[in-house]
Amino acid sequence: MKVNTQAVNFDADVKLINFIQKRMDKLEQFYSKIINADVYLKVQKTSAPENKITEIRLFVPGDDMVVKKTCKTFEQCVDECAASLERQLKKRKEKLAAH
Repeated sequence: MKVNTQAVNFDADVKLINFIQKRMDKLEQFYSKIINADVYLKVQKTSAPENKITEIRLFVPGDDMVVKKTCKTFEQCVDECAASLERQLKKRKEKLAAH
């Protein structure tokens, strides 16, 4: 799957980009018709430790899925977003199988 990663106001590390690519590739196990994904990484300027924002937009035939999470690390955000997308993809697949 093609994953476009955009880091807003900072440069993302190669390790982080590779981690995101691997995690997004796992979503194809749940739904094979994923076209591509856009991942936006942002750092919020606050004193709170949970200042990393990750927004993932998944393009699938029919409509898009958008998930946004705020955490202490980008890795944790990506994991939580991917888990949420997994649930949505499973639900979508079940609906399609029911018809």
